[in-house]
Amino acid sequence: MPPTPSRSARAATPMAFVQAIVRAYALYGKNPGAALAAAQIAPRELVNRQARVTAAQFEALNAHAMQELDDEALGWFSRRLPWGSYGMLCRASITAPDLGVAIKRWCRHHRLLTEDILISLHVHNGVATVRIAEQRPLPPQLREFCLVSCLRFLHGYASWAIDSRVSLREASFPFEAPPHADAYPLLFCDRLQFGAAAEASYSFDERYLHLPLQRDERALRSMLRRALPLTVLQYRRDRLLGQRVRELLRTRPQEAGNASALAALLNSSTRTLHRQLKDEGTSLQAIKDEVRREQATQQLRRGNKPIKQVALAAGFRNEKSFARAFRQWTGVSPGEFRRGEAGDGNDKGDKGLQD
Repeated sequence: MPPTPSRSARAATPMAFVQAIVRAYALYGKNPGAALAAAQIAPRELVNRQARVTAAQFEALNAHAMQELDDEALGWFSRRLPWGSYGMLCRASITAPDLGVAIKRWCRHHRLLTEDILISLHVHNGVATVRIAEQRPLPPQLREFCLVSCLRFLHGYASWAIDSRVSLREASFPFEAPPHADAYPLLFCDRLQFGAAAEASYSFDERYLHLPLQRDERALRSMLRRALPLTVLQYRRDRLLGQRVRELLRTRPQEAGNASALAALLNSSTRTLHRQLKDEGTSLQAIKDEVRREQATQQLRRGNKPIKQVALAAGFRNEKSFARAFRQWTGVSPGEFRRGEAGDGNDKGDKGLQD
């Protein structure tokens, strides 16, 4: 059963997408009244282009419309996709060893449903890109909703399958920015292009493709009891984000000196970076401390570099602040740590070092 719509949640889904579903009813010569009632959307609200609905309302509308029209494509294609078509795509991909294979299967099997559009996966220089090529003209009034939905279906499935939000780097659309373009960052990412590309697409870090699927057949059956929650469901935890932040702090410390610079390198906003790290159960400061601690302990173990140089290399302004932080991390001063490491190696000749 679809969820009970709630108006207490944030209303962020554009009314234009609701209007697109109403147009699908018109194509089939049916009345959308029951679907709108199920989603608790008053017909008079349809003419208000500035209006928004909640994720739960939109999901309920989708659920009712797809079943009542028996078309999960909602009028987009030259042939209908009967109820259960996208469930079939999910089932075909659930046994894949990793996300990359799952997405390739999704793309291949989607072609069995329709050739009006072709979905494909491309990988280049560490970036994975999902593209939609339009093979036949889509209904003009449904084109935007079709392309957005098809990208969101796959993005939602991928995030669900690995139980991690797949953070997008960039999304492009072959149409000009619509009046409700401010909703797109919520649906995709902050970095958007409208009208500059021939195909709808989004890109993300290639390493997501190597993550194993976390879901099984039982979880799939549970998920499919609801009508495509993939269109609205958010997976805010990002299994790769912390790793990517650590890598940038280790390899490009000068360029990743603060939160805004780091967010720019990740094609994100500072606010989004902090929020997603929090959702992952960590923080930027915690990761910085972790990387600094690793670098400092490695240098203290491996050489006789003066403590002051170790402090500067680890990103501290002076030796005093480094010593204070190091004691908080380890319970001992840098000098005591180095002497202890030397002692463990049966080398007592490091007595002259100062804390």
